[in-house]
Amino acid sequence: MDDSDPDLLPEGLEDRLGSEAVAGQRVLRAMLDAMDAHGYDRVVPPLIEFERSLAARMSGIRTRRMFRFVDPASLRTLALRSDITPQVGRIAETRLAAAPRPLRLCYAGQVATIRGDGLDPARERLQVGAELIGRDSVAAAAEIAGLAIEALAAAGATGITVDFTLPDLVDTLVAEALPLPAPSIEAVRRELDAKDAGGLVAVGGEAYLPLLYATGPFEQAIDKLATVDAGGALASRIEALREIAARLAGGARITLDPTERHGFEYQSWFGFTLFADGVRGNLGRGGTYRIARESGEGEVATGFSLYPDALVEDAVGDGGRDSLFLPLDHDREAAARLRAVGWRTVAALDAADDPVALGCSHVMAGDEPRRL
Repeated sequence: MDDSDPDLLPEGLEDRLGSEAVAGQRVLRAMLDAMDAHGYDRVVPPLIEFERSLAARMSGIRTRRMFRFVDPASLRTLALRSDITPQVGRIAETRLAAAPRPLRLCYAGQVATIRGDGLDPARERLQVGAELIGRDSVAAAAEIAGLAIEALAAAGATGITVDFTLPDLVDTLVAEALPLPAPSIEAVRRELDAKDAGGLVAVGGEAYLPLLYATGPFEQAIDKLATVDAGGALASRIEALREIAARLAGGARITLDPTERHGFEYQSWFGFTLFADGVRGNLGRGGTYRIARESGEGEVATGFSLYPDALVEDAVGDGGRDSLFLPLDHDREAAARLRAVGWRTVAALDAADDPVALGCSHVMAGDEPRRL
């Protein structure tokens, strides 16, 4: 017998009411407006797709994190999206395959996962992002990182920090400069992820130790990374990072952690994570990647995904809207004119309605608002 509260929401899910819902829409609109101003067209993919489609567009997508079920119409497995980026990739490769490149697209919507992430129990989050499809150059990376910063600032984030990484760093070094036996490669990646110097030496990765110290403020860290560049294997990467940082100068603090891989399941040569003052954890990630195709290597792209729920929580109560109480005998034409210029009105339904109890800041007096 199930005697649980039928109105209790599942773990990691919550309602957003009143001022919080208004703040959420304000944050969302500010971010989308910033992207639109730079020529990014919005797309709105469906909440549910075939599991195969969601899993096939990006390497590293983990379908085990998705809610999955059988479609009674097709008898195929459907999945509730956990990331909108693969859906944008599908749109770019199908319905917009003939569109001129570079193709600039943006999106916003809810995503859900079976489990929360780390210390964050939320299983449903707002995801907002932009994708620059057909380019993964330095110019594209700088545009995308700059747009992510601008979108966060428009939503109210302050003290923004961008942490650069090189997701394919180990693969690049293993190829020539710092070769490793095949069985040791994954172990070296694991110890770099753990930032464990002793463990790195123990698995035969002593030559990779300097990477652990090439972290921190960008200018100092990139100089340390340059000393690791045996044989010039990282010369183009280092030059690209310097140029991207120069283009972002003044927009945010820039740091470097070249071995960071958490959250970069499908990124290629460049990745970045975004932080802001007063916000626990990160606000999103971005970088270069490739949209997979069943035939061929697929198309290059650069993009970011932001998760601004923390900014919504901070925005609650900021700039609350005034509400105008309309008595039973109010002038309806005057009320309509006031709504047309931005007033929010609450009309009395009977004589017992109290403007203060209904949260109103003003009351209609004749044809003009009067503050309560």
